[in-house]
Amino acid sequence: MSQTVNENLNLSDDAAGSTGPAAAVAAVDSMAGRARTASRVLARADRNWKDRGLLAIAAALDAKRAFIIGENAKDLAAGRTNGTSEAMLDRLRLDDKRVDGLIAALEELAGLPDPVGTVLRGQTLPNGLRLRQVHVPMGVIGAIYEARPNVTVDIAGLALKSGNAVLLRGGTAAAASNKALLGLIRDALDSVGLPADAVASVDAYGREGADAMMGARGKIDVLIPRGGRELIQRVVTTAKVPVIETGEGNVHIYLDESADAAMAVPILLNSKTQRPSVCNTVETLLINAKAAAAGEVLAALAKAGVRLHVDGRAAALAGSTPTIPAVPEDWDTEFMDLDLAVAVVDDLDGAIGHIRAHTTGHTEAILTNNLAHAERFIAEVDSAAVIVNASTRFTDGGQLGLGAEVGISTQKMHARGPMGLRELTTTKWIVQGDGHVRS
Repeated sequence: MSQTVNENLNLSDDAAGSTGPAAAVAAVDSMAGRARTASRVLARADRNWKDRGLLAIAAALDAKRAFIIGENAKDLAAGRTNGTSEAMLDRLRLDDKRVDGLIAALEELAGLPDPVGTVLRGQTLPNGLRLRQVHVPMGVIGAIYEARPNVTVDIAGLALKSGNAVLLRGGTAAAASNKALLGLIRDALDSVGLPADAVASVDAYGREGADAMMGARGKIDVLIPRGGRELIQRVVTTAKVPVIETGEGNVHIYLDESADAAMAVPILLNSKTQRPSVCNTVETLLINAKAAAAGEVLAALAKAGVRLHVDGRAAALAGSTPTIPAVPEDWDTEFMDLDLAVAVVDDLDGAIGHIRAHTTGHTEAILTNNLAHAERFIAEVDSAAVIVNASTRFTDGGQLGLGAEVGISTQKMHARGPMGLRELTTTKWIVQGDGHVRS
């Protein structure tokens, strides 16, 4: 293990607690400076070199999976002791299947084209000047996220392939897992001659480390928060560093009058029950008052263990199916558990109106056999992802062929929706002449 790796891992949470904000700022400045140096190496690294780094990380995950799962078990045990919900523990958990998923994502990233240097547009002007606008790395990316150790690997892999260095703040709940993952990532980079400082963590400085990242304007080029509403809003409202806002997922599905139960039931079960703790899980079901599939859909969800928070009209459609009376807050809640808000609307206009009033701009879906309704829904619903007759769980970088994702952007700047390799680049204009001067 190189000296730079050891320097980053020897800091303990106890030590961080006694250092104070000034020491956290100094540490972040130092790490950001080393990351900047590392980013210059990555910016000129060719695809083969970066891909060797990705495959080295994948091999290390495979070789050290027992150690990683063992460290993750410590985080899970601490979470249970602290009363963490099962849904949150699910977000935190790493097992053999999930480690396999991380390895597969890294291998897929290695197989994807390198976005750096690709030409967005170009032309030769009448005066002979040759112009190209090309994709280039951001430089140093900061990521602040909660209880998701898989994000540590996803962001490191995406940053490496897109030529960026990254500073991470992964949250106390995943401290042991993230420390184990960070160590093997840095060792893997070092093993192929890439700078270990391309991936570093401020976890040892806790919340003060996150605060220092948010204030590191000019040292960190862009900051990406990933987590719940409180975390995201704190970063968006506090940071001096430019922020790509990732949003919570108050995801809606509209069950149109024409939708049949044979299609609707499996889609809704997948959207709600496959992994209820993640941001692309449906949180509100809107049912057309004339939908013949309504009763069967609600019964299937309840049978699967979903707690239905219903308005009065939905309660009537549910019949003998167990329900809970909805309260106004339910329409704006990201439950991240086996809870689902259910409302009845008169028509497509009512569904679109409800979504506009309560959406977080993440993902919305329509289940319909009416092509005109599908086209109106696509045109009039303004979210990062709009889905027709498929599960909302497909709003995911890996599922959409991006290899992985650094988060799902709900803003309308250069990145919207799942952010993969290209979304972690910016552009540069290259102007080439032959002694040209402007007249």
